[in-house]
This record gives sequence, C-alpha cells and structure tokens, in this order.
Amino acid sequence: MTKNKPSVEIPKTVSASKRVEKTLERFLETTPAVCAERAVLITDSYKETEGLPMPIRRAKALEKILSNMSIFIQDDELIVGNQCSMPRSAPIFPEFSCKWVEEELDRLEKRTSDVFLISEDVKEKLRTAFSYWDGKTVNEIASAMMPPESLEAHNEVVYTVGNYFFNGVGHISADYSKVLNQGLNAVIAHAEEKLSEIDFSDASQLNKMHFLKSVIMANKSVIAFAERFAELAEKLAVACEDSTRKAELNEIARICRKVPAQPAETFQEALQSFWLIHLVIQIESNGHSISPMRFDQYINPFLQKDSISVEAAQEMLDMLWIKFSELNKVRDENSSMAFAGYPMFMNLIVGGQKRDGSDATNTMSYMVLQASANTKLYAPSLSIRIHEGTPDPLYKKAAELSRMGMGYPAYYNDRVIVPALLARGLEREDARDYGIIGCVEPQVGGKTEGWHDAAFYNMAKIIELCLNDGVDLRTGKQLGPKSGSMKTFKTFEDVMDSYTQQTAYFVKLMAAADNAVDMTHGKHCPLPFLSSLVDDCISDGLSLQEGGAHYNFTGPQGVGVANAGDSLTAIKKIVFDEKSLTLEQLQEALANDFEGQEDLRQMLVNRAPKYGNDDDYADDIAKEAALIYCNEVNKYTNPRGGKFQPGLYPASANVPLGSVVTATPDGRKAWTPLADGVSPISGYDSCGPTASVLSVAKLDHEIASNGTLLNQKFHPSAIEGEKGLENLKAVTEAYFQNGGFHVQYNVISRDTLLDAQANPDKYKGLVVRVAGYSAFFTALDKSLQDDILARTEQKF
Repeated sequence: MTKNKPSVEIPKTVSASKRVEKTLERFLETTPAVCAERAVLITDSYKETEGLPMPIRRAKALEKILSNMSIFIQDDELIVGNQCSMPRSAPIFPEFSCKWVEEELDRLEKRTSDVFLISEDVKEKLRTAFSYWDGKTVNEIASAMMPPESLEAHNEVVYTVGNYFFNGVGHISADYSKVLNQGLNAVIAHAEEKLSEIDFSDASQLNKMHFLKSVIMANKSVIAFAERFAELAEKLAVACEDSTRKAELNEIARICRKVPAQPAETFQEALQSFWLIHLVIQIESNGHSISPMRFDQYINPFLQKDSISVEAAQEMLDMLWIKFSELNKVRDENSSMAFAGYPMFMNLIVGGQKRDGSDATNTMSYMVLQASANTKLYAPSLSIRIHEGTPDPLYKKAAELSRMGMGYPAYYNDRVIVPALLARGLEREDARDYGIIGCVEPQVGGKTEGWHDAAFYNMAKIIELCLNDGVDLRTGKQLGPKSGSMKTFKTFEDVMDSYTQQTAYFVKLMAAADNAVDMTHGKHCPLPFLSSLVDDCISDGLSLQEGGAHYNFTGPQGVGVANAGDSLTAIKKIVFDEKSLTLEQLQEALANDFEGQEDLRQMLVNRAPKYGNDDDYADDIAKEAALIYCNEVNKYTNPRGGKFQPGLYPASANVPLGSVVTATPDGRKAWTPLADGVSPISGYDSCGPTASVLSVAKLDHEIASNGTLLNQKFHPSAIEGEKGLENLKAVTEAYFQNGGFHVQYNVISRDTLLDAQANPDKYKGLVVRVAGYSAFFTALDKSLQDDILARTEQKF
C-alpha cells in the first residue's frame, strides 16, 4: 500500500455547523412529492412552437420553463437554486415518456420503495398535459424504430435497454471548469462566432445554424434564471430583520447577477455558478448520473485565492452537499425497485493524477471527504481515485469515511482505468483526467458522450437459454437461436459453444435496440444547453445527441458474471469431470426448481469450485464467460460515430433481473436475485476478503472499460482502530495491484440492518451502499434490503 507523504497542507477537520445540522433536520423531515410545473410548461411550449426546427423548440422550451417555474430561497441557504416547486420533489418530463406515469399516478403514494406524495390537483394537471404527447414521446418513437426481435428480447428481460429509453440523456459531465473560469457569456460568444461563419447557401449548414441559435437562446435563458434568484434574494433582504441574514441575502443577489454569466472569482461565486449549471442540466433533461466528477480540481483554485476561513468554506460546502440530495426524479415501479432509494447517481471524485501524471490531491480533496462525513447523505455519490502517488493521509481519511458505514467513498484504480481508456482511443492527458459517471463508468469530463448504462444484459438468462435450445422456460417462447440443449450436449465445449451463440445473438439485438434509442434522441430531443458545455459540439455545430462530443461511446453492462461463471463451472466439474450427475438429471432438477432435490442442489453448491475463493478452476471459467460477452459488445458502433464498450455492473438491477430467470446450475433457485456486480455470489466466497478480491481481479477489467463493480461488506468490528484501517487499505491494494478496477465497502452490522428493516422510523437517516450508489436503507424495497443483508460479511 502507499506510504506517500502529503504534497499539500492538510486542512483542519471542521465538523457540521449548527446551520448545517438544522438544514439536515429539515431535509430529513421532507417527504418527496411530484411537481407538475415542468410538464405543464414544456407542453405549452411545444404547442406554441409546432413547425419550428427541433433545436429551436428545445431551447424555447427551456426558456419557458426557467422563466416561469417557481423559485424559492430557503432559510439559512447560502447556495441557491431549486429543481421544482418544493424541496426534494421531482418534476415530470413527458417528452421522453409519460404513459407509465399516467398508469401509476394513483400508486405513487403506495409503493414499497421511492414513495412520492401527489395531490389530486397535480394528477389532473399531468393528465391534461399528457394528452398532447400520445405517440410523440422518445419512448414510443424509439420502440417503433427497433427491430421486433430487439423489442421482444427487451420485453422478456434478456436485456433491458438503458435509461435513455424512458428518460433524457444523462451519464455525462459538463465542462464546469469552463463556466467557472470564462462564464456563459464566453459560451454565447463562441456560438455567435461559429454562427457568423455559416454559409447559408450550403444546405448542409442549415442544421448547424439552428443548433447554434438554440445554444445562444438556451445560455441566455440560464443567465436570466440566475437573475430571477438575484431579484428574489434582494426582495427577501428588504423584508429581513436579521442583519446577518440580510447581508447573506444581499451577497447571494450580487453573486447571482454575476455568475454564471461571468467568470467566478470567490469561493462562493464558484460554488453558486457550479450549482446553477448542474441544476439546469437536470431541468433540461431528466437523465440521471449528471456527475460533477473532478470537483476538487476545478473548485480548489477558487478556495486558494479567497480569504475565506476554513470553517466558513466547509460550512458552505456542506450546504451544497444538502442541495445535491434535494434533486430527485420519479421512476416507474419496476425501475424504482432496480434503482431504489431516490438515487441521482451524481458521482463526484477526488484524488488521482493531474493531466501530467503528477498527484492531484489538494486541500479541497480533504474537505470534500469531510463534507460527506458531516452531512451523511446519499448524494453526491462520492469516489476516490487511487494511484501509486496517492498520499497516505488522503487514503486514510477515505478509509475513515468508509468506516462510518455509509458505503462511500468508492475506490478506483488509476493503474487499470487509465490504460483501459487509452485502449479506447483517449489521448493520454485526457485518460489521466478521467472521472466517474453514475455508478462506476469512467470518462473525461466535458468531452464525452459515453451513453453509459445503455442496457442491462442478463447473463443468467443467457445460461437458461443456452441450456434449453434458446427457449425461455418462463414463457415457453423460442427467443434465441436453436443452439443445443441438455438433451443434445456431448461435451462441455458444446455447452460453451451454445452460450457463445446465444450471447452473440442477443448482444446484436441489444446493439440494434440501443442504436434505435440513440437515433431517436438525436432527432427528437437534442439538448442545446448541455451540448454547449461539451467539446466539440459548438465547433462542429452538432448537438451532443447527434455526435458532437469529442469522444462518443455506448456502454451496455453484463449482469450476473458470478452466476454465469459458477453455473458453467458446476456443469464442467459435476457433470463432465466427475460424472456425478447427468445433464438429464440436472435439467429435471432445474425445471422443478430443485423441489424435492435439495441434496442435488447442495452438491452443486458445495462440490463445485466457486468464483470468489482464489480458485483458478472457477475463476478462469467466470473470466471466459465475461470475455465472451465483452468481445461481442466490442464489435458494434453507434450512430454518433463511436464504439460500443462493455461494462460489468448492475446498479441494483440484479434483483429484478433475477426475478425472470429460472433455477440455474450454480444452485440458485428460480426468481431470486443474481450476484451483484462482479462480486461473488453471496455466501459462496468463504475464504476471506483477500481471496475474494483476488478472484475478481482475474477478470479482464481493462476490456470492460465501461466499468466493473465490486461490493464488499464488513462488520464494523473488522475495521476497528488503526489496524482496521490498515486492513481495509490492504484489501484495496491487494485488489488494485492485481488488476482490479473498483471496490466499495458496506461497513455495517447485520443486526443494525435487521433492526432498521423492522423499525424504519428509528433509522430515517441510515445510509447504505446499494450498488454503484448509496441510499437511505428504509427507502429501499424489501427485496433489495434482503439482498444487502445476504451479502457475505467479511472478516479478517
């Protein structure tokens, strides 16, 4: 492990102030609700702009929303800006999809996870707005564009097309640094310059003209939005009798008149400018995983040149952290189980390297970790980059935060990720400058449209199909090609050949489905404001959705690596090596969900080697199963001129994806969750944490450059004291030195989780790591709570 000395002065630790504690209490007492304002305003705008070019319609829609939505400034706030009419509430985005919203309006308050209050008035306003969108949403248009086979495979959950199928574009990081240092006026000037170069006689230039005009309109509307907050702050200051608060409100007004239009100079100006940009991207499109990424790198210079005290700066940072958690979105019932806990996946990362390869740790790196410790909320989704030069004090502070039990920070390995990005064509300086989007997906900020999370590919379902000649046992449908079955296989190679055939077939269908969605966004829902903050959209006159970004990828992820690997391992070991079981006997047991055949199930569980115990027999097969998937994904290109790149992570989709898969040869019973991420199956990794991570490290993490996810769970007693911190760092380093990509830790006792499950009112603020994000435990569906409880509790 690293023993590097800090290259910067470590700031003193500042605990949460009374202002922060009061604001946190208010936040925790606020129940999420649904807001109709955005849906009504965008519907009115679309009715007013029928016949205009789509980029112009989108810019005018943003202008109407930002000019007319409710705004407010809460007591004690220092950084201002709200997403909708109430804190923690969620707007609705009908242009992307709304039929499911209408169907579920009366059930939003009755869900088992991610409950939203909704009034009858809001329901009526939404129903009226939705009537305009019939047949016009991205979801409906994209569905019509897909090959029927692709849509059927999606509907049968061989894969589920990612968030863009129902939502707006997300999984991206804008160039916040550009706005902080140059201001939106500079963005407008750049667009005006490019517009002046347009040759209107060239028909191919007309689309560029409309896009550039939309960029100018969108950026001006954001500046006007900031001005609205300046006016409100001034009005509140006039009525305020407290002199200290009056001064704060007047300062807020001054700042909002300056930024984001102009460059920031002070620390508070930088935070306010950042927040307004981050907020408007959320309002323009409901794609989640809008990620601040390397926040410490672009914010620290403003801290260093300001005379603000450490105490005041930490308080301001803590207050910003609460603003992150106020952002929210409504998902459909199925998705709310797969992504439970009101997550927005806003990944913010510290540490790592600079573009020249030197250590990037700075004062803000430490203060960011402290902000998460002070607020103890699920947002932002905090991460840390680790490389050979990571200072030991930063590593230790991260481990101390992990020990607090909230599941963050997540740890990322520069030694694998930088080469993986280089292999994908990134320039070396850009690869070193990577951050993380959403759960675990690396990209360089302000330059990339990576469409991460493009699909969840059900690797356990592929096992089911490959063993049954392409037939879905749940429905009896012939979904895949006839590739052989347990009645026809003669060798283990026959099984692997069937698995490869099914994988190739369904990855091709998945790529077609993703591309249909991608093309629909490009034509029907360009995002002029977001596009203006990503290179090279303005220079090329193309929106982000049309391929304007410097780097373009599509990243679907495989789910159930351990289930696929252990299933194939069990077949090889028990059926073909030992001949203790015939394929016919296995087929019967799986068809009956092991009913009356528990002895046979235990033989599969206990006598076959298991991925997660540093056993090459099982680990090599799991690696091969993952590689077959990754190699197929690598074959495809997207309509934005980029390549597909695979990932291996589920968010928390391993629970719903498992619910459509019959019993599998790893001993898993039908309809139960799949293994999460690249983690071993819960309970199967019995040789301790080091053996577990060494198994996972054998996967080819570099080829899975869209990200891999490893969860580890420790009882708090396992990492007590200085020795415990060293143990945690040692496990991380063992994994990273052997080629691991990412790891995150849940440090919480089973007894605490069981008590929280039984007495949720006692644990309103209990945050746990779910998958690539943290969430309030009591907001999760019971099936997801049970999945977290079932994870192997590691001990040293």
